[in-house]
Amino acid sequence: MSVVKIIFSNQKGGVGKTTTAVNLGAALAQSGKKVLLVDIDSQGNLTSSVSGDSHLPGTYEVIAGTVTAAEACQATPVKNLFIMAGNINLVGLNVELVEQEQREFFLKKALAPIELEWDYILVDCPPSLGIVTMNAMCWADYVIIPMQCEYFAMEGLNLLMRTIANVRRSLNPRLSILGIVFTMYNKRIKLANEVVEDVSTYFPKLVFSSKVPRNVRLSEAPSHGLPINVYDASSIGAKSYKSLAEEVSERVSK
Repeated sequence: MSVVKIIFSNQKGGVGKTTTAVNLGAALAQSGKKVLLVDIDSQGNLTSSVSGDSHLPGTYEVIAGTVTAAEACQATPVKNLFIMAGNINLVGLNVELVEQEQREFFLKKALAPIELEWDYILVDCPPSLGIVTMNAMCWADYVIIPMQCEYFAMEGLNLLMRTIANVRRSLNPRLSILGIVFTMYNKRIKLANEVVEDVSTYFPKLVFSSKVPRNVRLSEAPSHGLPINVYDASSIGAKSYKSLAEEVSERVSK
């Protein structure tokens, strides 16, 4: 199987993109897949969530050409899971790329030399739709959309769908939506169930069956630099991401 290239995107912040990237990646790695996480956010939350070192050369340096992609891959506490770190240098990347030719394809060029070494490469996108996020969309095969069950969720989803359609039409015809995953889900809240029902009605083939509930252990894990399947493998959060990993594996193999 060739490498599976997935980005996690939602123009709304705080919906569980980083949490989903980290823990889906860790669950896939635990199942025996070789997984690379790529952090393209200057805050480096994806990096710190797996005990990565943001002081070492990472994604920015690879795009800038000062190190190779292979040199920037760090091991994590999970076997088969590696991280290309995000750091503060990424802050100015949108500005640096704006006047470059083929500015949407720098990430694609940077990762190309190592792609065949991995089963999955997962990229966590910033919430903004700047050139860095467009680079990720022009590189990827699939988008996973983490979505919180709240009032304005559909509005943000429709905007993201239009953006993906525009990218597919003009820059990356391979890009498709792998699925929508509900995060921070609480089945006791009426609105949460209404949002799930609405989205499932409009996009029945896209919604993953696995839902990620609110979970204290899942919230604690990043502060320890560990994915949930290492921090507390018996937690409902770990079980949810294991289930999601199984669904993802099934969808990409079709």
